[in-house]
Amino acid sequence: MGCQTIARYLETLPAEIVVGGVVYIGGYFDSLTLGEHEEQEIWNAWRNAPVDLSLVYAHAPKSVAIFSDDDPFVPLDNLNDFRDKLNSEIVVEHGKKHFTEDSGCRELPVALESVLKLAQD
Repeated sequence: MGCQTIARYLETLPAEIVVGGVVYIGGYFDSLTLGEHEEQEIWNAWRNAPVDLSLVYAHAPKSVAIFSDDDPFVPLDNLNDFRDKLNSEIVVEHGKKHFTEDSGCRELPVALESVLKLAQD
């Protein structure tokens, strides 16, 4: 829910504030695959409070969204919102699952590369 948190924070900023860029990792706004009832309730609370992505984009017009092609929680169709509504550069990593140490992802070089690229732009 980190990407949701970042977006919701950006949405609240004063109009004149624009950040240098955002790197979203494993993010979603509409589609999430959860199994347990408690987690589903948490997701529903987020989903019932939609984010104004036009405001998010106004505060962060430069962004990169990184996804994994085998994420068990975040289907790849989530990249559409990042590409179409936030104008994010899309990166799809292969075999990284949900980018957690438990799933074997201890480092994510493309995230650092994305931060450095945004810093240069």
